[in-house]
Amino acid sequence: MPITVHIPAYLASFADGQRSLKLSSSPATVSEAFDALWELHPALRDRVLDEKGEVRQHINVFVGEESIRFGNGLATAVPEKSEILIVPAVSGG
Repeated sequence: MPITVHIPAYLASFADGQRSLKLSSSPATVSEAFDALWELHPALRDRVLDEKGEVRQHINVFVGEESIRFGNGLATAVPEKSEILIVPAVSGG
């Protein structure tokens, strides 16, 4: 079953203006989902991942309500019909 990836407004221009994308594949992990996303919109990759292939420090990624930072990172499982959210980090001081 396809999953949905939600993209923040400031990155939508790198995805043809789309804020939500359904992936036709059924990725097992966040990494596989991102690979499918990069095939559709390669310009997003460098805005989400750093040069080491890790999620950038100022980006949070959630599968449903669970942050992948507190799970298995990019190896986090993506159950069928899941939603992946790419969210800019918010900080204050």
